[in-house]
Amino acid sequence: MSIVMVGSTSGSITLQEPAVAGTTVLTLPAVTGNVLTDTSPKAGNVIQVVNATLTSDQSTTSTSYSSTGLAASITPTSSSSKILVMLSACGGKNGSSGGSVQIWRGGSSICQVGDNLGYDSTSNNTNQPMIVQNYLDSPATTSSTTYTIYFKSNSSGQTFKFGVSSSVSSLTLLEIAA
Repeated sequence: MSIVMVGSTSGSITLQEPAVAGTTVLTLPAVTGNVLTDTSPKAGNVIQVVNATLTSDQSTTSTSYSSTGLAASITPTSSSSKILVMLSACGGKNGSSGGSVQIWRGGSSICQVGDNLGYDSTSNNTNQPMIVQNYLDSPATTSSTTYTIYFKSNSSGQTFKFGVSSSVSSLTLLEIAA
């Protein structure tokens, strides 16, 4: 026996029993809207996506790491989930020194994105390298987790920039089922 559900404007969905003996139960979640995943996603499935952007220039002359202001928070649905952190930004330098960029989870660095970014030993011109980094993290929590991009100058008094010329810097977090 088949059940046919007709759409309100067009199309239809047909539910048909399998050609095997016994009883098969299809349990639908008690939610409204579109159901894109079930309660037990397969390993590698993307469960949720969070994105943050920054459109202003950030600069520092400090040789200690400070926040760029680019941050995003995600609450994993399972402690076994992985978080794919994807960063895309422009960085630059003034003077003869480059800078460094790191990804932090909470109050600790988890990934060195680059060191001596924008450094060009042949000139003192401002360079604007593209900063692209993907990092697969295992936070082992179901609590809200914040990822922040930090930066610093590699030489005291030299300016290192993040988000040069008001380019769009992007931080995307994907929860991946384990």
